[in-house]
Amino acid sequence: MTEINRIVILTGAGISAESGIDTFRSAGGLWEQHKVEDVATPEGFARDPDLVLGFYDMRREALSKVDPNPAHRALAKLEAEFAGELLLVTQNVDDLHERGGSRQVLHMHGELKSALCTSCEIRSPWDAPMADRPPCPICQAPTLRPDVVWFGEMPYQMDRIYGALGSADLFVSIGTSGAVYPAAGFVQEARQCGARTLELNLEPSEGTHFFHEARHGPAGELVPQWVDEILGCAIS
Repeated sequence: MTEINRIVILTGAGISAESGIDTFRSAGGLWEQHKVEDVATPEGFARDPDLVLGFYDMRREALSKVDPNPAHRALAKLEAEFAGELLLVTQNVDDLHERGGSRQVLHMHGELKSALCTSCEIRSPWDAPMADRPPCPICQAPTLRPDVVWFGEMPYQMDRIYGALGSADLFVSIGTSGAVYPAAGFVQEARQCGARTLELNLEPSEGTHFFHEARHGPAGELVPQWVDEILGCAIS
């Protein structure tokens, strides 16, 4: 195996699905009960803030009923033991990576347990309902919204992500559909910059053909196996 010093990992809904969190359009899940444009766009929030705040309150509450799975814990092990540079980027807004032991996670789509005040534009840790219009901890205005990137909004820290992709030796995509941009384009960006690319997914994604290698099966099995390979190679 070529020497690996810099790894960028992208995780998506598939890794959290194994912990029991609904994926974007899972049958019977939260998303199926609502139109995306009603609960995941700035326009939907302006039109019916009660619906949107209630929806995210429900999602936030659901986090307390799930736990990290072996894939989350394996990535935390990799972070702790890998001697090179590692950037873990997630499209997920849950906190399962952190609860699984990862200390440095870039949430490109925001976090359920964070509130953004539309008055002072300051983010605050948040674990309570928002539907009853609580005051902002900073400016006291009753103008909090979920600190989640909605459709039509720019994901967070894109400059940092593209910088890491440009210098990576290995890019790994875990549990992603390959359908949502800009994340779906990361594999092409990394490959054009010379990185090896690997997909770990339950089934082939829409972008499987862009990867040098693809392994398909449960993340809870594939990710620990891959992490052991990387750490074994690093030790040797």
